[in-house]
Amino acid sequence: MFLRGLIFLLLLNPIQAQVLSSGKPEDVGMSSERLARLDEVIEASIAQEEIPGAVVLVARQGRIVYRKALGHRALVPRQEAMTLDTLFDVASLTKVIATTPSIMILVEEGKVSLTDPVSKYLPSFAQHGKGSITVVQLLTHYSGLRPDLDLDQPWEGYETAIELAFQEKPIAPPGERFIYSDINYIVLAEMVREVSGQYLDEFAAQRIFLPLEMTKTRFLPPPQIHDQIAPTDYRDGRMLRGVVHDQTTARMGGVAGHAGVFSTVEDTAIYAQMILDGGRYNGVRILSPLSVLQMTIPQSPAGATDWRGLGFDIRTPFSGPRGDLFPVGSFGHTGYTGTSLWIDPFSEVFVILFTNRVHSDGGGSVIALRKRVASVVAASVMDLPAVEEYYYHRN
Repeated sequence: MFLRGLIFLLLLNPIQAQVLSSGKPEDVGMSSERLARLDEVIEASIAQEEIPGAVVLVARQGRIVYRKALGHRALVPRQEAMTLDTLFDVASLTKVIATTPSIMILVEEGKVSLTDPVSKYLPSFAQHGKGSITVVQLLTHYSGLRPDLDLDQPWEGYETAIELAFQEKPIAPPGERFIYSDINYIVLAEMVREVSGQYLDEFAAQRIFLPLEMTKTRFLPPPQIHDQIAPTDYRDGRMLRGVVHDQTTARMGGVAGHAGVFSTVEDTAIYAQMILDGGRYNGVRILSPLSVLQMTIPQSPAGATDWRGLGFDIRTPFSGPRGDLFPVGSFGHTGYTGTSLWIDPFSEVFVILFTNRVHSDGGGSVIALRKRVASVVAASVMDLPAVEEYYYHRN
């Protein structure tokens, strides 16, 4: 019933390519007065020292209706004001901005099948009972693998990480339960390398970031732009700035399938609009509409209560950025450092909240803020003709 209703709504809203531009909320059926509440919500989080600062971008129907930088991007060794063009370590948003679309491009080219066992492409992965794990089970976190590689023992290097991932033993049968696992995406990035001949950073840059003109988005930002990046936390007595926060990715050299991308809200907005427009932006097609549909509708096993698309979160314990008002069927992802993206195809709205909540002592919290921001944005939507039409036809 859910899928029938979702697809019906999508059919009522035929995909129309949008190039992002600035506009007034009222131009796209939103309330300026209600959106203005975001300032108070974010400033309260800063005052409570949950975050040092934030950059927030809200868009509907191709119009950016709210875009603000509040607070600070750095507190130590000196204070720096947050700016709209601040680059963030987006952490696990890497999974949906880089890794998942890279896999889907290979699917569209007939080089990968989602239902194939991973070992078809990476034979060494089959060891220790992993031979039946499929590509879709990695993408949806139903592989049965642990959340992360061991960091208790010293190890370094991309190849070492891949070998450790291949040596993993599942802690649950494939398809049995949802276990959010970075190992899944470490393996997916290695699939991209094996099938395409390019490491993930090269493939994503060539096939996603550069065609979309996401000019600030990349792995391994060069030192000359580090001062534009929001710092995260101390490691070995040094404040991380332009160096990936995730320790596994850092040991791998800065490029991994689960973390490593740095981006701005402006670039991420281009990606979000591309997804809303069924895989294309500004005349450039990255994915087919049916690929985007598969990424954004539930792909979890039958009967599962935790719903994931391919890459995207739909309804799991990590769905806080949906807030209280966006419907199930909207989708997005979070990043450990304090970043999040949530997209609602029903209202054609997306919300990007970028913070560096781990600055400067590894603490902070953005869980409650994500939910509050989403609810304020959703409450600002004043018209939903497609939903009204859906209920009219249903009744």
